[in-house]
Amino acid sequence: MDNRWRQLADILVTYSARVKPGERVLIAMGEVESFPLTHALYDACIRAGAYPQVQFTSETLRHSLLVHGDAEQLNWAPELEAQGMAWADVYFGLRGAYNLHMHDDIPADRLALNQAAQGRISTLRWQQTRWCLVRVPNAAFAFQAGADEESIEAMFFAACLLDWDRESRRWKRWADQLNRGKTVRLVGRETDLSFSIEGRRWMVGDGTFNMPDGELATAPVTSTLHGHVTFEWPGVLGGRLMHGIRLAWEHGTLVHASAATNEAFLQRILATDAGASLLGEFAMGANPHVDRFCADILIDEKIGGTAHMALGRAYPECGGDNQSAIHWDIVKDIRQEGAVYVDDRVVLEHGQFHLDD
Repeated sequence: MDNRWRQLADILVTYSARVKPGERVLIAMGEVESFPLTHALYDACIRAGAYPQVQFTSETLRHSLLVHGDAEQLNWAPELEAQGMAWADVYFGLRGAYNLHMHDDIPADRLALNQAAQGRISTLRWQQTRWCLVRVPNAAFAFQAGADEESIEAMFFAACLLDWDRESRRWKRWADQLNRGKTVRLVGRETDLSFSIEGRRWMVGDGTFNMPDGELATAPVTSTLHGHVTFEWPGVLGGRLMHGIRLAWEHGTLVHASAATNEAFLQRILATDAGASLLGEFAMGANPHVDRFCADILIDEKIGGTAHMALGRAYPECGGDNQSAIHWDIVKDIRQEGAVYVDDRVVLEHGQFHLDD
């Protein structure tokens, strides 16, 4: 086994989730290629005195449900997965990549219905467990990123095997400065969006919830959303890519939503529930080693110097109160054109943070 898997597993157990003796750990192994990390993580949990269990998931299996399932089955939140969240003290989601065109034959309404069911499981995860999600690189991931597998693995391990204690301290100092602000404004190509963050907090993604990690996130006051945003990169959800997404709000109400591809699916997702058309999160990517768009949000939202926002559910740790079955992040690239202002201060411009270390 590549020793880097063991190094990463040790970080996940001792730093990310701080697994304690006697704790129950659910390891969700997504796709067969994630087995090396599953093996290393299982071993690390045993050595920590925990009780790990492994669950296998696959988008190939999900495709059978999407093709043949009736409405009740599509809306089904699998009981074993739900009960697993209640059983586990700690949850690790090792999410292997898959062919993003796998679900192209699925009608938008069927995919959106099942996506909402998956969202209910995700809600149980953050409500009931200490959790960390890992996007495990493989050949499919390298292909969608337009790179060779060796280069993607090198980026992945460089982004994961950081001195997380040191980075966490630095990013928390940045968050302390951001917490003094009351408004956020995002500007860029065909973009000018503002909102209040009064009463909210900035949360640091420092390797405890995602791996690789690296972001500073808050929750907009949804009633104050005003302006428009255009995304250079496609939004990716449920294996479906939506290019050219444009969104606009007026005083907290979504007034425009369009996409150059898969617009019907976009509209279905926005209609999931009352909170799906609002922003539950606004964040800035801060990992210095993630530098290319890979069509995978767990990686892309960490690209240093970018911004991203999530439609749907807010994280209560930020003080957000938007409720939804979905939480869908979309990345805005402002490294060449654009900036983030907190109050009247530029805090991120041309890919560089303007915050005191």
